[in-house]
Amino acid sequence: MNRLYHYPLSPFSRKVRLMLGEKKIEVELVEERYWEQDPDFLRRNPAGKVPILKMGNRTMAESTAICEYIEETHPTPPLMPSGPEGRYEVRRLVAWFDDKFHREVTQKLIGERVFRKVMGTGYPDSANVKAGAKAIKYHLDYMAWLLDQRRWLAGDQMTLADFAAAAQLSCLDYISDVDWNRSETVKDWYAKIKSRPAFRSILADQVPGFPQPAHYSDLDF
Repeated sequence: MNRLYHYPLSPFSRKVRLMLGEKKIEVELVEERYWEQDPDFLRRNPAGKVPILKMGNRTMAESTAICEYIEETHPTPPLMPSGPEGRYEVRRLVAWFDDKFHREVTQKLIGERVFRKVMGTGYPDSANVKAGAKAIKYHLDYMAWLLDQRRWLAGDQMTLADFAAAAQLSCLDYISDVDWNRSETVKDWYAKIKSRPAFRSILADQVPGFPQPAHYSDLDF
């Protein structure tokens, strides 16, 4: 059995879960409180981060490397373009959401509103929350600009770039921190992603102390 060590509100874990789900690869989910730095967990990944995917005799870390391994070993359905220009654009956008979006938005909102409580590190920093709430508007506008020119974020086909973005936004949506009224284009794009079978396990996530908002699992949100 394939096994994914993850945390429900880790966008990097969610990105891999979406990839596995779209490829119809069955996996056992093992929730990992990675900040506790359990010795067994650190043996699997000395970097102390989730996700970690155990597939056969191979144990893999780093979400983008895992996703590209899955793409190369399970090429159907394709989630990377065939040409170098298309692959570049997917990789550029994956890096945008994994790095810039996560640093400017997800860390400041999920990090302050959820992880401080879960990890027991104090109260939310209101300056960080305000900065994250301001930054997400810029990112949603950028996504709307991309989607005004393309069917999907990186082009005419759904790719790993869409999953990288949806992974971040779905975590924020769990705590009602996405203004879906800001862009009908982005909302329609997310509705298409959200309705895919690969998204079902993510919509079922429950984090103790943080109940789902009513719209979170609603496909007609």
